[in-house]
Amino acid sequence: ELKRHKSCILWYTGLSGSGKSTLANKVEEKLFDMGLHTYILDGDNVRMGLNKGLGFSEEDRKENIRRIGEVAKLFVDAGIIVSTAFISPFRSDREMVRSIVTSGEFVEIFIDASLEVCESRDPKGLYKKARAGEIKQFTGIDSPYEAPQNPELSVKTGEKSLEECAQDVIEWLISNNYIPAED
Repeated sequence: ELKRHKSCILWYTGLSGSGKSTLANKVEEKLFDMGLHTYILDGDNVRMGLNKGLGFSEEDRKENIRRIGEVAKLFVDAGIIVSTAFISPFRSDREMVRSIVTSGEFVEIFIDASLEVCESRDPKGLYKKARAGEIKQFTGIDSPYEAPQNPELSVKTGEKSLEECAQDVIEWLISNNYIPAED
């Protein structure tokens, strides 16, 4: 195989502040250092362009995830390991993305951090605003987050260091034959 890796979607899901983007970036850095082809799709590069016209209604959130899934599939088809870091609160939306790719190409990574941990991090002050009623339909406060029932991997960012969490993801990818063992 030319690429030395199996292309797939690493779908990081969890509450705001759980560490999705931070972990996705750290894992991507490690994969890049191993010479593997990777790309990250996150709120910063998707909401500003591809999904610019979408708001945060339930319908728009579903469409946001659908579009991200379709774009991620294109990256997989091109032989790339694509990481997505989105809250993606609804199980049905994540399962819809899983259904559009070949079996084994969707790797759900649950960033399992308690609401307390996420609120204590709150870099953008979003939880504070949601609790004050300034943000409506905020996941974890007045809108539900449906935790994955059978994720490929679950990572507790409130209990381990970033380095340990990233290494857990890398080791999972190696042991499941997505990437070669590190030299």
